[in-house]
Amino acid sequence: MAVSDVFSTRPSRGFSDILGRTNVKNGDRAGLARWMIGLLGMALAATMLASVAIGPIPIPVLSILPHIPGQIFDPGSPLPESISLRNWIVVMEIRLPRILLGALIGAALAVSGAVMQGLFQNPLADPGIVGVSAGAGLGAAFFIVLGSTTLAPIMAILGIYAAPFAAFTGGLITTLLLYRIGTHGGFTSVATLLLAGIALGALAGAITGILVYISNDQQMRDLQFWGLGSLAGANWEKMASVAPVILLMLFATPFLARGLNGLTLGEAAAAHIGIRVQRLKNISILLVAAATGASVAVSGGIGFVGIVVPHLLRLTIGPDHRYLLPASALLGACLLIAADTLARTIVAPAELPIGIITAFVGAPFFLWILLRNRGQMGL
Repeated sequence: MAVSDVFSTRPSRGFSDILGRTNVKNGDRAGLARWMIGLLGMALAATMLASVAIGPIPIPVLSILPHIPGQIFDPGSPLPESISLRNWIVVMEIRLPRILLGALIGAALAVSGAVMQGLFQNPLADPGIVGVSAGAGLGAAFFIVLGSTTLAPIMAILGIYAAPFAAFTGGLITTLLLYRIGTHGGFTSVATLLLAGIALGALAGAITGILVYISNDQQMRDLQFWGLGSLAGANWEKMASVAPVILLMLFATPFLARGLNGLTLGEAAAAHIGIRVQRLKNISILLVAAATGASVAVSGGIGFVGIVVPHLLRLTIGPDHRYLLPASALLGACLLIAADTLARTIVAPAELPIGIITAFVGAPFFLWILLRNRGQMGL
């Protein structure tokens, strides 16, 4: 494959045809990509505002928003009489931390999927599909069940970071095993990758089942609800426990873009053009495990974000990771905030687990990707 073939030279027909105004010249989709990133940034801001306003208690968000920075920097200052205390508490203690946490998790899962797809060079790699999320979930389950007994000394040392650390460890071990099993002679087999992911996910699920068996009633309910995925327990403490890890990953991954682009040529060719392939793999695996582990620790099992978002963007703006990674972060955040808003309003006053919504949308999309690419993967 020639270097010129790394990036597609064809315009995105579907997106161009829908807009009817986008002029994408052959050989360069960078303009469209930059335009799309700007559009997604505005969409994220609009989605966050809508999510603050929508709920069982409608919130006049435009009247509250200007006063949030002042209250953050000067918590003792009085609220204007036009803002009720109830609305202020709903926004600051319930909806705002939930929305910000959802944005971080959505961005982390989407970028993790984009990095894994670039690293393994196949469109089906995703932390949820290949068992990484199950491994991270197993690590978090250990602390849900054993955190007050066997693992109490570790809990005392790590504090609020105990569950994210445990989930990170489980995700890292699963990712390393997956890469080791799926790669032979410098070549990663897609079929082996998927089958190994299914096996590792099943093994993690079996061990989690043992933990469920020995758990008490409260722990069992926590595990069952947590396994479906939800942002219902979002608060500022959880934000503080995972934000450093996820933000580190989001700021670090753009520096991997050149290496991931080079891997499109193959590992040997990438090494010849100066890319340190093994270091790229190690850093990518570490970042994906950290972000996935932190996300799973606080939100539970939210699947398909990492496969839907990067693939949809790749069809639109092309495979250049310089644009694909930031666009994935923005679209992933938008998607998860929108899904969470739907989850807490569609059956109000009850709440639907967000993992159900993402699976309902993502599973058919995954089947479409599988059917679309089965000729290339030999399946």
